Amino acid sequence: MNMQVLDARRDVGGGYKVDVSRGQRIGRVSSEWFSRPDDERYLSLGDLAQSVRGRSERSRTRVVESALIHVEASRNDSERLALILPGSDAPVTPTHWSFGQLAGQVGAPAAYLRQLPAPLAAINLQYGLSSHCAEQIKTLETDSGRLELRAVTGPDYGRIYDHELVEAVQKIAGNGTGDTRWKVPGVLDWSTGVYNPRVDITRDTTTLYASDRDVFLFLVDDLNPIEAGRLPDGSPDLYFRGFYCWNSEVGAKTLGMASFYLRAVCQNRNLWGVEDFEEISIRHSKYAANRFAHEAAPALEGFANSSPQSFVNGIKAARERIVARTDEDRSDFLRNRGFSKAETGKIIETVLAEEGRPPESIFDFVQGITALARDKAHQDARLDMEGKAKKLLDRVH
Repeated sequence: MNMQVLDARRDVGGGYKVDVSRGQRIGRVSSEWFSRPDDERYLSLGDLAQSVRGRSERSRTRVVESALIHVEASRNDSERLALILPGSDAPVTPTHWSFGQLAGQVGAPAAYLRQLPAPLAAINLQYGLSSHCAEQIKTLETDSGRLELRAVTGPDYGRIYDHELVEAVQKIAGNGTGDTRWKVPGVLDWSTGVYNPRVDITRDTTTLYASDRDVFLFLVDDLNPIEAGRLPDGSPDLYFRGFYCWNSEVGAKTLGMASFYLRAVCQNRNLWGVEDFEEISIRHSKYAANRFAHEAAPALEGFANSSPQSFVNGIKAARERIVARTDEDRSDFLRNRGFSKAETGKIIETVLAEEGRPPESIFDFVQGITALARDKAHQDARLDMEGKAKKLLDRVH
C-alpha cells in the first residue's frame, strides 16, 4: 500500500477530493462559531494576542478578606451596584459573570439577587460577605475605562491568562493566516466533495475567538495533506492535521486542547472525517501554571512538529488486520463487543453500502461504527459508540 505525506504541489486544482463519510463528526468548533458575535471574532493570532495581552496588562489580582468588602448601591439607580475592596477607595463594578461568582462564594442565589433592586440586593450580598466562612477570595480587576471586577475565585485558584495560551500557539502558528503551515481552515464544497484550503479569512470564516470570559482557537495544517490508503474508487484517502484549544482566565472553563486528523471543515465549521482524536484538560488548581508550562504547551508543540507517520502506520495496520471473513464472523465480532443485533446489522450494511463489500478489517468496522455513531441523536449514545470505535483502533496502534 502506497502511503505518503503529500506536499502543497499536489494542490493542482485549488482543493482536495475528500471522503467525509468516514471517521467522526466533531461539532465543538461549530458550536463556538455559531455563538460568537462579531466583536469576539479575530482575523489573526496577532490581533487576538494583542487584545488579550492588553487586557492582562490592565489587570491585577489579589487575595482579600471577604468580610472587609463593602457593597454600595445607588438609590437613584436601581440597577447600579459597586464594591469597595479592602485597600482601595475606588469602587469596582462586578461583571455579570463575577457577580454570579461572588454570590456563589457566599451561598447566595445569583439569579434571585439580580431580580432585586440594587439596594436590596446589596443588603443581602453584604450580609453574606460579612458572615462568609471561607474568609478569603481572589479577585481579578481590570481597568477598561472603568474599573471592573472580572473574576472572584477561591484563594488557591491557579490562573492561566488567556494571552499565555495564545502566545504558546503563536510559537508554532505565527499569525495563523498562512505564514506558517498552521492556519485558519478552508471550506468543504458539498456539491463536489472538494475541500479548498485557500479561503479569505473574514468574520464569517475565522476560527479565532475571544470574549471577556474565554478564548478559543482552531487551526489546521491543510496545505500539506496526508495520504493513508485508497478509497474504493482508487483515489487517495486524504487527511489533514488539526487542533483546537481553549481557556478562561476568569474561571468559566478549564484550559484544554484537542489534537486530531480530519478530512474536511465545512462552512459551519463542523469537523468531518475525524480520526485519532486526543484531548487533555487542566483545571485551574493551585499548580495549574506549572502544568501548563510542563505538559500542555510542550504537548501542543510536540504535535505541531511531529511526523504523521505513526498515524499513517496505525491506519495501515487497521486496514491490514483482518478479523472477519464470513457473515457469522462479522456478527460475532460486533456482538462480542457490546453491539446489539440491530446495531450489528446497521454497521455491516453501512460498510457494504460505502465500500461495496462487507467489513473484514478493523478499519472497516471502525468506519461502520463511527458512521452509526453520527446518526445517534443522544450525545451519550454517540460518545459511547465512538469510544468503542477508538478502542478497536487502540488495539492495533
